[in-house]
Amino acid sequence: MWWNCRPVAKARLRKSPPDQPWNRCLPSWKHCRLPGPVPGNREAAIPIVIEPKSAESVLNVRVYYEDTDAGGVVFYANYLKFLERARTEWLRALGVEQSALAESEGRLFVVHSLDMSYRKPARLDDYLTIRSRVTRVGRASIHFAQRAERDGELLAQGNIQVCCVDAVHLRPAALPAVVRTKLESLQE
Repeated sequence: MWWNCRPVAKARLRKSPPDQPWNRCLPSWKHCRLPGPVPGNREAAIPIVIEPKSAESVLNVRVYYEDTDAGGVVFYANYLKFLERARTEWLRALGVEQSALAESEGRLFVVHSLDMSYRKPARLDDYLTIRSRVTRVGRASIHFAQRAERDGELLAQGNIQVCCVDAVHLRPAALPAVVRTKLESLQE
């Protein structure tokens, strides 16, 4: 599987430095970075941990320089990105591909509302754990409770309501039955 690769008119293969996690792609593709650990750094991988029929998922995220502000702490809005990744990866692990859902069912998920509280700052190179759980499944909505932690210490938490909408008109639409069944078995 190729990630972030772009075709180019002429192939230019370069030798990558041994300490860089760059991979040589096919001759007709530019160099691209594949997801995975940086050599010598096992924590750089982003694993998601979901037990079958578990009510909670866990996604580990590394804080990069791009996530921080001028004060050297994670910019508050970037926590929302971390939470979004956790929800998306959880659904993917449950067998719900959002792009396939949009094509086959004509359904999209959008954030309707959220309530966030920030307790302590995360900093560059911190290894965060994002915990997610479903608290309620409505006819056209899913309510999540999510937490960002560093070594078990609460940094931020939020309650997020995600709604299912029709892909054409962007009006509320019922959750597909397969999604509803999977999520109802997980709610507390």
